Amino acid sequence: MLPKLIVVLGTNASGKSGLGVELALHYHGEIISADSRQVFRGLNLGSGKITAEEMRGVPHHLLDVRDAGDFFSMADFQRLAYAAIDGVLARGNAPFLVGGTGLYVDAVADGYVFSDTMPNLDYRRELETYDTETLYAMLKRIQPDTEVDPCNRNRVMRLLEKHRDGDDAEPGKQARYDVLRLGVTWPRDELRRRIDERLDKRLAQGMVDEVRELMQRGVSQEFLLKLGLEYRFITRYLTGEISSLEEMKRLLSIAIKQFAKRQMTWFRRNGSIHWLDMQGDPVGEACALIDAFMA
Repeated sequence: MLPKLIVVLGTNASGKSGLGVELALHYHGEIISADSRQVFRGLNLGSGKITAEEMRGVPHHLLDVRDAGDFFSMADFQRLAYAAIDGVLARGNAPFLVGGTGLYVDAVADGYVFSDTMPNLDYRRELETYDTETLYAMLKRIQPDTEVDPCNRNRVMRLLEKHRDGDDAEPGKQARYDVLRLGVTWPRDELRRRIDERLDKRLAQGMVDEVRELMQRGVSQEFLLKLGLEYRFITRYLTGEISSLEEMKRLLSIAIKQFAKRQMTWFRRNGSIHWLDMQGDPVGEACALIDAFMA
């Protein structure tokens, strides 16, 4: 029998982090973050990283495990997540994988088996000369039905490399855990309101200063632009490409909403997700599902 893993996934500004904490407190659990930006130190407000106060004493893993600017792959995430989950299980606690990076969630929950083909460094250097939009257009020409996040520069480049090497097969799967997936989102108008509310709050808390300080510490513009969303648009504002704070905020709000739509498109591919009614009693509904799952 496989050990049990509970996944709480959802769109930006959906409240999945808070729900994850509530459930972890109820089930004596620990949380493994599944967010491609929260692994980096110093990316706090822009990534929506949970604060120590918001954790309410629940142990969190895979936050702040790399310096901003370092390379970090989906395979790196899977390896660290497996180790963290196995540690939680060894302590007799319940592991909760919580986040919105769909590929990271699936890599762990489905047990992706990654190819051991090494990247072609010459081709990688060639790809690095193109911006992310151009790289995504190149991939779409080769694989029109790709569902990769167009903002995930490293993933887009890796897919281009795999196609060039003739290694374009989907990763195999070897599940390590019995998984319950709980989904968190809101009706479209409410989600859009929550996105704007959260954006206003984080800007007031100093999100622009956070990006400015990262740049002053030597984190490259290229890395910040690769991160997408908040880091991309604030970097463009700080370098003068976007002329005003209000225009940056307007463009960023649109981009976050478009990203949330792409997140839902990804998640809806999986019919095993139990979508919670966030306007009802999501904690009670989740607990009933978890109780049945754990029985």
